[in-house]
Amino acid sequence: MVSKEENILFAAEKLFAEKGFEGTSTREIAKAANVNISMISYYFGSKEKLYEKLVEYRMKEGQFFSNEILERTDINEWEKIVKIIDQFSNRIKNHKCFYRIMQREQLHAENPQILEFLKETKIGFISMYSQLLERGLKKGIFTKNPPIYLLHSTVSGTLFYALNAKPMYKEFLNNTEEESVFDEKYYTELNKHIKHLLKDLLGYEENK
Repeated sequence: MVSKEENILFAAEKLFAEKGFEGTSTREIAKAANVNISMISYYFGSKEKLYEKLVEYRMKEGQFFSNEILERTDINEWEKIVKIIDQFSNRIKNHKCFYRIMQREQLHAENPQILEFLKETKIGFISMYSQLLERGLKKGIFTKNPPIYLLHSTVSGTLFYALNAKPMYKEFLNNTEEESVFDEKYYTELNKHIKHLLKDLLGYEENK
């Protein structure tokens, strides 16, 4: 069940994605969340603190699932990478508003707290890929050792570009399906594409 605090966060998330931080008022957030405007001050103190809490909430949520996969002992390093990609792609598909906010922040961020959250999250993912690559190389699962920062850029860059370009591709394909139907096909093909790229970059061969 969604708490009142989360309800305010999610309402703000949609507005920030649509109108930007500066273009969104606390009154609009309160109206969208169907709460008294005083509740925003009660739970967060200010619009700035609400924004920081939203970023922290989503970032920690993603890191939790990734760390859980990293610690599993029943699957190998390639299978862990596959699950992380599936999770990452699924989060972008289901939390489009938040990731649009983050892309905007990377270009125009002025809040040092937000910048720190972004940096910590990126470093966390790079560290995770580095651990998986190192272990996979030692076990002979991978035969290539690409620069880890480029590996991270390949995954995240491809996913974020695909998020932004989806409407253009839908139009190019003359696709008239419901958005949810097209979404499912689009992200399924995107996941397969990224995994094919990583197999080549890591030198991974199935059934060897």
